[in-house]
Amino acid sequence: MPHMSHTIPESDWKLLRKLAPVALERFCQRVLSKASQISNAGDRTCHARYLELYKLLKEQDKDLAAAFEDHRRSTAIMKLARIYSLKLLTEEEFGAFSEETRETIVFLATLR
Repeated sequence: MPHMSHTIPESDWKLLRKLAPVALERFCQRVLSKASQISNAGDRTCHARYLELYKLLKEQDKDLAAAFEDHRRSTAIMKLARIYSLKLLTEEEFGAFSEETRETIVFLATLR
């Protein structure tokens, strides 16, 4: 089992602060793409599409909050684990984190 530190190393914290906006943009693009597909599905009524959009945004808002709101160094490991589980980082980006942080994140992702 990896070392479960409550804080993230300084270099990883700086990297997360740099990559979080990139990951957030990817997240929003993914949600907007799904929303566009729902909105343009002409085989359903407007009301049905509205309800589906509402459900999508409500669900995705929970993921957005868990991954991106209230970024602090003390919560960085959990935020990064959420970003990782949502597949919002490239292998190269994730590989830039320290081995200890990567092991912890992969371990936490298996708990979900």
